[in-house]
Amino acid sequence: MFTQIYSIQTVDEALACVEAGADRIGVLVGVPGGKFPCAIHEDEAGRIFDALKGRAVRVLISVAENEKDILDQTERLMPDVLHLCANFEGSPEFRERLRLRLPEVKLMEAVGVVDESALEDAIKKAAYADLLILDSVSKTVPGVGAAGVTHDWSIDRAIVEAVDVPVILAGGLGPENVADAIKAVHPDGVDSLTRTSVVENGVILRKDMEKVREFCRIAKEAI
Repeated sequence: MFTQIYSIQTVDEALACVEAGADRIGVLVGVPGGKFPCAIHEDEAGRIFDALKGRAVRVLISVAENEKDILDQTERLMPDVLHLCANFEGSPEFRERLRLRLPEVKLMEAVGVVDESALEDAIKKAAYADLLILDSVSKTVPGVGAAGVTHDWSIDRAIVEAVDVPVILAGGLGPENVADAIKAVHPDGVDSLTRTSVVENGVILRKDMEKVREFCRIAKEAI
């Protein structure tokens, strides 16, 4: 069971999360203070990825709106995984162009789990993506993710049983519920953003390292 921690904003925070047990570190490149929580400038993301090389799987959450900008940004930052969850949805053709240009970068597609229709969406995306992340859908943040709430885990379990690619479970997971989520869904990995963060007035300020440590410990001990 691997652990993925999102909303990383600095090099020190990224390294502390790895020390706490995180296997994958995600950063969102966008406009700081904009519509996406914990967005950072591309240059800071580059410093984080440089510091993490060989220490953890580096995930780029791209919120660019078109293929060219996404591919160019990915080439500049060279993450291990490109996560699409916002303004652009991949396709078999996009996956092939990414593979030709950056063969070492894996593609992760987000599946918004709102109802049973998520199963069909997951099967479609699993046909070309290297892995899937199953997440809740926020009422305030565009795209899939950053909702801070759970969804119907029985749908996630059906997806895990139906696809042949690794699946990461996300959506309102923290130390208090990750073991139950793993037992219910049997994913390959689990992800946490909101419930391992310090949040004030609805704004994510930084990671809560004790919660990150507990989340990773519990997830890896769960069966």
